[in-house]
Amino acid sequence: MSTSIVNNIQQHKFAIFFALLSATFYWFFAYDLDRSDFVRLISLFGGLFFITYQLIKIYGWNFWLLAGMGILFRLIFLPAIPNLSQDFYRFLWDGRLLAQGINPYLFTPEQFMGNLPPKSILSTWSMDQWNAIVMAQDAALVEGMGSLNASHFSNYPPVNQLCFAIAALFSGKSILGSAMALRILMILADLGILYFGRKLLKALKLPEKQIFWYFLNPFIIIELTGNLHFEGVMLFFVVWSLYLLHKGKWVWAAMLLGLSVSVKLLPLLFLPLFFRYAFQKKGIFNLKRIASLSLFYGITLITVFLSFLPFLSEAFVQNFAATIGLWFQTFEFNASIYYIIRWIGFQTIGWNIIADVGKILPLVVIFFLLLLSFFRKNEETQPLITALLFGVSFYFLLATTVHPWYIATPLVLSVFTKYRFAILWSAMVMLSYSAYGPDGFSENLWLVAVEYLIVIGFLCWEMFRKTEKGKPLQAVENR
Repeated sequence: MSTSIVNNIQQHKFAIFFALLSATFYWFFAYDLDRSDFVRLISLFGGLFFITYQLIKIYGWNFWLLAGMGILFRLIFLPAIPNLSQDFYRFLWDGRLLAQGINPYLFTPEQFMGNLPPKSILSTWSMDQWNAIVMAQDAALVEGMGSLNASHFSNYPPVNQLCFAIAALFSGKSILGSAMALRILMILADLGILYFGRKLLKALKLPEKQIFWYFLNPFIIIELTGNLHFEGVMLFFVVWSLYLLHKGKWVWAAMLLGLSVSVKLLPLLFLPLFFRYAFQKKGIFNLKRIASLSLFYGITLITVFLSFLPFLSEAFVQNFAATIGLWFQTFEFNASIYYIIRWIGFQTIGWNIIADVGKILPLVVIFFLLLLSFFRKNEETQPLITALLFGVSFYFLLATTVHPWYIATPLVLSVFTKYRFAILWSAMVMLSYSAYGPDGFSENLWLVAVEYLIVIGFLCWEMFRKTEKGKPLQAVENR
């Protein structure tokens, strides 16, 4: 062994040790962990999060070392079937339908497996054609996704569906092959976030190592690469869009933001927050910026519309809207403020008021977003991203359902700001897995309370702590 190799090993011995230890922990996550074993899950994750903190703290100056580790840890999951989430079975189901030229928004999996097509279908296909389509689907996917998912229409937007179809085209009926195809797409998206995130950090004169709170974060590696959730693909388009917007390339930024909406609808919340970006500093109108912003809004919405256009029909609108409504008025998981409201409802009128509250809370979110849009100084890129962070975080704090992977959005936005509460949230949200016990689903509301008390408490401390100039951090951000 040459002297230079020995010296490199000596110089990076702690990095090598941390990398090997992390790789071992990730292997257990991918291949030897049951979701119901919460103690083991949270112990492995806690160890990974601590190691990640140490790696960024000690080796943050070595971009390529940490980037290489992030890629290595993702590749560990490549031939794994997700073991913490059932959603990917639905992804494969929708992808196979689309690969056959069938609109995945028009039928539930239960309708297929029951061999009972809706009456409207019989005017398009014969029973023989319908039966051939049913035979092409896999009962194992329905079993994997569970009865709740199988009984509802798909709510995944068109670009998301395109990714599902690509996996189906390249892997046929292989579940593992499809999972690997989806995982490659997600790894490529994360590499895109690493690339454009680093460029945006440089442009904002922020430390490059901050991007590793996304790229090396075990929460991201486990929830997106491991469990195959598409927030990473959505955020790739968002980060790329923000970088181009910072460079004044409004048209391309708008198209990319539109594509992000067509992966996940969440970035629609961002649109009002770009309003003040049409102003110069100190609230002065800039006609060129106002024209550019109008074009930005128009191209974004046109991009979204065009992506949905091949699927549009009356049945699609009804099915899609009904499924989206479930997230506001039926489903409950890992909520914060909503659980307090629900408890008050039980104490005062004696039943769950989600159906009514689910209609009101989105209006409260919209009102908050409008306040951020009109009264916060978002004329420059970093204050704009901070507003996006506050807006989406407020939305999740009022939401009735907050799955762990949702926190990827505030996490990546926080990388480009001075706020770190979302990094803490990416660790604390893993407590929500305590709900999946060996005896079935049952949320531990004490752990939910611990999660949100710590996150909200840290957020309040960050907002009101004094800077070196004696001003609250929020005041410095708003200058």
